[in-house]
Amino acid sequence: MEAEKTKQLWKEKISNARQLGGIETAVLDNGPGRGTRIAWINTGTGLRYKVVIDRAMDIADAFFNQHSLSWLSHTGITSPEPFSNKGIDWLKTFGGGLLATCGLSHIGGPESDEFGDRGVHGQISNTPAEIESIIQPDLISGNLGMSISGKMRETQIFGPRLELKRTISSTLGKAVIKIQDTVTNVGNTPAPHMQLYHFNFGWPLVDEGTAIIWKGKWQSRGGKQDDEIFNEGNNFRTCSAPLESHSGSGEAAGFIDVAEDEHGKCQCGLYNSKLNLAVALKFNKAQLPWLTNWQHWGKGEYVTGLEPGTNPPIGQAKARKDGSLIFLKPGESKVYEIELALITDENLIQKFYKIA
Repeated sequence: MEAEKTKQLWKEKISNARQLGGIETAVLDNGPGRGTRIAWINTGTGLRYKVVIDRAMDIADAFFNQHSLSWLSHTGITSPEPFSNKGIDWLKTFGGGLLATCGLSHIGGPESDEFGDRGVHGQISNTPAEIESIIQPDLISGNLGMSISGKMRETQIFGPRLELKRTISSTLGKAVIKIQDTVTNVGNTPAPHMQLYHFNFGWPLVDEGTAIIWKGKWQSRGGKQDDEIFNEGNNFRTCSAPLESHSGSGEAAGFIDVAEDEHGKCQCGLYNSKLNLAVALKFNKAQLPWLTNWQHWGKGEYVTGLEPGTNPPIGQAKARKDGSLIFLKPGESKVYEIELALITDENLIQKFYKIA
């Protein structure tokens, strides 16, 4: 609904903006996430989502009306483990969720070389945020925006020293999430940098027949199971039924050189015709030139990921070797902007669906 029309509906009828929506912070008090800070954000449109402040301000649960949008792993939210960047430690605390941030200096599997040891997808998602601001909607002034901002540090003595400043924002009356990140090298030597936004979508949005939407040149990641899914003879842009072959560690991934429009913008997402619901991710090609589509159709572990990134998740070592690894100079910053929007209007859905 348009903000002005919404304002007219509530005028002189409520005294507290929380009756419409806003941000509520809390601390989990039970289970493996006990003591973890969170923030529930309610847009007043049926879209509400949980920011996990102590996990890089990533997003766990997300709902549109009665429908869950995100996939949640059996692990769920756990307390952060900031120094667990070894081997497959990341998987032990990977709760899924709508967004898990990967980086800031490595995305991909575990690896070791002369520059150090790196675990799966880096350590940033296990890093608590220092909250800098929380802004609530103000009905009196007419400012319907809300946001939460914080910063996380990936640092060690003798470097590298990277800092991520993140702002997550929404507006009352709009089913949209906006994420703005700034990554800065606060050290005194050049620092390697890779970043990937691991969006994880689950049932009922993801279901047998749900369309996976993107446009661009693609290739299989290259493993046997990757090639079984991502090949010209297979309809990998439609969500599969659960697969026996994806039990345990079965999975597949495709790397997409995602297409941009005349404004340099990229779009991807999902469309479930049974729910008449689409989710659109929008981002800038110049900032995030790659998209990874992860498909894991395991029984009871049923998920697909759409993951914009600076690189495919090939690891720092390979990116260094092929020349695609970004190095931030001391004081240099990179800015990333992503928008997630819910679409229910049939005409807008069909327009979005046609981009594929």
